[in-house]
Amino acid sequence: MERNPIFVFGSNLAGIHGGGAAKWAYENRGAEWGVGFGLTGTAFAIPTKDWNIETLPLKEIEKFVRRFLKFAQARSDLTFQLTPIGCGHAGYTPVQIAPMFKDAPANVMLPDEFRAILAPDQSRP
Repeated sequence: MERNPIFVFGSNLAGIHGGGAAKWAYENRGAEWGVGFGLTGTAFAIPTKDWNIETLPLKEIEKFVRRFLKFAQARSDLTFQLTPIGCGHAGYTPVQIAPMFKDAPANVMLPDEFRAILAPDQSRP
């Protein structure tokens, strides 16, 4: 299985990857059931929901995003393809989530939805 890029998806703390990008990561990229945060296979889970599959507050999501960004910075040998976490089943908008990634290192590929907010003059048409 190709290691790069690492598929970064929104998860829940219980690591129940039952829908959306989480299910795809579980079925296609080796995301481990029961692991709600971190790198498994060629996927990286960032929690946007809690142990009861309820949406986490933005401040809690931001803590996990900061941990992910530190990891990505330390692993410059890897590239991370970020999905618009928090903007699907968790119910947030890109305007709420994208600013958490304003200091993302160069090896984190932001989704178009986030790039349009963080650097509108550089986003794709």
